[in-house]
Amino acid sequence: MRPSFHTALCLSAALSLGLGGVAVAAAAKKPAAPAKPVAGAPAWTVDKANSKIRFKSAFSGMGFEGGFGRWDAQINFDPNNLPASKAVISVELASVASGDADRDETLPSADWFNVARFPRAVFTTTAITAAGPGKYNAAGTLSLRGVTKPIVLPFTLVITGDTARMTGQVVLNRSNFGVGQGQFRTPDTVPYEVTVPVTVVAKRAG
Repeated sequence: MRPSFHTALCLSAALSLGLGGVAVAAAAKKPAAPAKPVAGAPAWTVDKANSKIRFKSAFSGMGFEGGFGRWDAQINFDPNNLPASKAVISVELASVASGDADRDETLPSADWFNVARFPRAVFTTTAITAAGPGKYNAAGTLSLRGVTKPIVLPFTLVITGDTARMTGQVVLNRSNFGVGQGQFRTPDTVPYEVTVPVTVVAKRAG
């Protein structure tokens, strides 16, 4: 017996609904497209001859300055892509020099930097944010003498062509890192606060 028009219409509708359900289920099982990766910020090569990491302190009320002769920096920076911008600066503490032979011999010792156990200080950024035209804040962690603490380094930056000049300054509390033991544990002779000015000149790599 030939199916009636009504029966054929019902079968057609049921088949359509069934196929539609399969299509919907297949679409539901289809994995989401992967997120597009964020483009990286360009790398910069530091011009060591024109870059400096310094510090300012005092001894018995007499101010003095010093710096570090050996350090490395890995920098990726794009003012238009701050989420991808980052920096890691590693300083060899044994390279300290302050213009005084006795002081320079003492600073690497166990009471101060203790370079035998902790040869490097490392600053690693966790976020770089804008703070105005040409001004930024580099939030990160400083690892010094086996202690890691969060710090923020405010800095200004001028980019001319493929050359960038960064200047910044942060004030550290040496007691937070255990720098200065024995008779120097208190701020009576050497203050807790140490000012660290940083100047970095770099060229865009590639």
